[in-house]
Amino acid sequence: MASEDTVYHPKDAISAAIKTTMITGTAGAAVSAIQNSLSKSSVSAWGFLTHSGGTIAVFAAMGGSYEFARTASANLRRKEDSLNNAIGGFFGGAALGLRFRTFPAVLGYGAGLAVLMGVFDYTGGKLSGYMKDPAQDEFERKEELRRNRRRPLEETIAELGEGRGIHAPGYAERRRERLREKYGIEVP
Repeated sequence: MASEDTVYHPKDAISAAIKTTMITGTAGAAVSAIQNSLSKSSVSAWGFLTHSGGTIAVFAAMGGSYEFARTASANLRRKEDSLNNAIGGFFGGAALGLRFRTFPAVLGYGAGLAVLMGVFDYTGGKLSGYMKDPAQDEFERKEELRRNRRRPLEETIAELGEGRGIHAPGYAERRRERLREKYGIEVP
């Protein structure tokens, strides 16, 4: 979430919506081409436009309406926070719901995508998880965690016992002695 003392700089909602419409429309064309290639009916190479071209329109409408509503609400509210993504998600989901031509679908898909996008942004906006300090190197952070959580070898051996790659000091001599006592074999 944005802090209260930051200054908001307005963004151009129309150019952002056009760019996003182009990007999501291209993604929709790729999905439509895949649908066309997997269809059982014999359609031409242009079938991705004629046969399953509605997919392109839905992708483009969802992306464009999401980005326009998100940017416009940020400009009107003069804040950059999770509520803008929820508002954009509602409009994007409503564009998807229009495909089903029922009012409950429009509201349902809009509310579902609004919750999804708002929570996603509120929790950090990453699928990989929330990083505590972006300035700290990830490798160094993990090494510090390993050093912090490392247990003494004696404690590990007391719980698990020897074997399976875990050996206490003097293991080779003890093993040599056990093999000589049990089987009468001298191990070099």
